[in-house]
Amino acid sequence: MIFLSSPNISGNEWKYVKDCLDTSWISSVGSYVNKFEEMMAEFTGTKYAIATSNGTMALHISLLLAEVKRENYVIVPNLTFVASANSITYTGASPIFMDIDENTWQMDLDLLENFLQTETELINNNCILKKDKRIIRAIMPVHVLGNMIDMDRLIALTNKYSLSIVEDATEALGSYYKKKHSGSLGLMGCFSFNGNKIITSGGGGMLVTDNEQLAKKAKHLTTQAKADPFEYYHDEIAYNYRLVNILAAIGVAQMEQLPGFLLRKKEIDVYYKKELSKIGDICFQKIMPGIEANQWLFTFRSKQQKKILKTLNEKGMQSRPFWVPMNRLPMYTNELYISENDKSGKIYSECVSIPCSTHIKDEELQAISESIKSCY
Repeated sequence: MIFLSSPNISGNEWKYVKDCLDTSWISSVGSYVNKFEEMMAEFTGTKYAIATSNGTMALHISLLLAEVKRENYVIVPNLTFVASANSITYTGASPIFMDIDENTWQMDLDLLENFLQTETELINNNCILKKDKRIIRAIMPVHVLGNMIDMDRLIALTNKYSLSIVEDATEALGSYYKKKHSGSLGLMGCFSFNGNKIITSGGGGMLVTDNEQLAKKAKHLTTQAKADPFEYYHDEIAYNYRLVNILAAIGVAQMEQLPGFLLRKKEIDVYYKKELSKIGDICFQKIMPGIEANQWLFTFRSKQQKKILKTLNEKGMQSRPFWVPMNRLPMYTNELYISENDKSGKIYSECVSIPCSTHIKDEELQAISESIKSCY
């Protein structure tokens, strides 16, 4: 089996994990947690980073810190991994699903601007949905596949309509918008270190911000709001969301290799695009000027999606369709979906993600490319 996007464990992972085991520092307190946070803050160009058990938890805490409350709304793209929508639901708020741009596969900003102009009003510096008078508190752009939205335009809209930005950068470690790292442009940004990401800690996530007060609050909330270093005194309801040291040790070893991983992802992207660019109706996600994408998961569009998926998987070349759009999931079918012609559904029905692990061999890339060509 050639896996879709499997971990590349080729650095100091064993050494650092053994250190944790030898010293018994394996839980949520330990030097590797702090080191991982320091490395992430430095790499993303942010002042603070807080490690969490996974990316979903980072999103949940970020929304709470953005003062998202029960009965509020949060705007999120309709084409995303379900964790984006679930994290909103955990707060008691409801998602408003915004359709995507057919070329970039990011949230459609024309659609968003029209929605805010026609369907909302500002009352006491709150963005209110006219139809039910509920507050829209935040927008969660999702940097799908490591590509990024036009953040200048999004920031201008959020400033105009008094909305906070929580960046779902879980797929975008190593992506930049006008030289600024993903996750660093909003109030907070969130990353994931799941096994299929560019770097992994097995599980794990990270919240980054430049706001010292929010960073301190995030650490407090993720450690059960323990308010005394000796007594088991907790001053509010909070969460056991802190990343453990043994997983952070893997994360540190992976961060040491991240520049090489990013370079390999770009090489894979160049190879596939060269091989597939004039094959049938295949087309690729558009990357706008000023954006440097990390090329996390190589994905293309084709009306031959089902045939390609069947061919590749039968040959042991693990390939997957895109996520089912949020408005088609049973728990979210009744939520507000803003769309003109359901571009999310169209992209979902045509996209194919193919193997692109950082340790994939060149001959495997060639075999996969030839198998795709055979479908036309």
